[in-house]
Amino acid sequence: MTGTIINIITVVIGGTLGTFLGARLPDKVRETVMHGLGLLVFVIGLQMALTTHNILIVMASILVGGIIGELVGIQAWLDTLGKKLEERFARGPSPRELGVGGEAGKFTRGFVTASLVFCIGPLAILGSIQDGLIGDFNLLTIKSVLDGFAGLAFASTLGIGVSFAALSVLVYQGGISLLAMLLGSALGSVTRETPWVIEMSATGGVLIMGISLLLLDLKQIRVANLLPAVLIAPLIVVALVALGIKF
Repeated sequence: MTGTIINIITVVIGGTLGTFLGARLPDKVRETVMHGLGLLVFVIGLQMALTTHNILIVMASILVGGIIGELVGIQAWLDTLGKKLEERFARGPSPRELGVGGEAGKFTRGFVTASLVFCIGPLAILGSIQDGLIGDFNLLTIKSVLDGFAGLAFASTLGIGVSFAALSVLVYQGGISLLAMLLGSALGSVTRETPWVIEMSATGGVLIMGISLLLLDLKQIRVANLLPAVLIAPLIVVALVALGIKF
């Protein structure tokens, strides 16, 4: 859990500094920073997506994961949680703004967007597994530094809601680390080249590209409802391997 704790600290620090500095930056500067970050997020997502060894696995994961996410209502749940946090912790008369989600306020937009960015990707999952299995938190330390800078950039435009994404990091990465600790050696050797990790990363890349469209205000996508796809991908790979099917 050491890596997750470090990650939480950097997210809170980055989000707090970004909120403090963002209020002192001109609107055009904040808009340009957000668009630049959106472009960078798109490139990162594209690089991840292209690592797949079989695009059909990614496609099936997105389709099945999207159906599950819509039925469960993950996006609505995150929006509701963000609004409750806004009512509890946001200070002053904060007027509602039209954000990515249309009805969501600025706080909610910051919380949801940052939660997705911080929790999707190979570093979050692989780093959490390594931290839980063998206590190696090097990957999560690297991710923590990246998240700290990303949190600063996000919060300069989206506000203090970004800092509360540390709660999502705690639940998501902490949960994976605890699960890895319980499963122990049953997971075997896990590396970046492990087949299920590759396809899970590629699927996560598609979701990250979706996030970039939100940051660039190009298209409203309920990316949170696609999150189950990140779990579906490794299950498909494990099933194919068990059946002796090459991919």
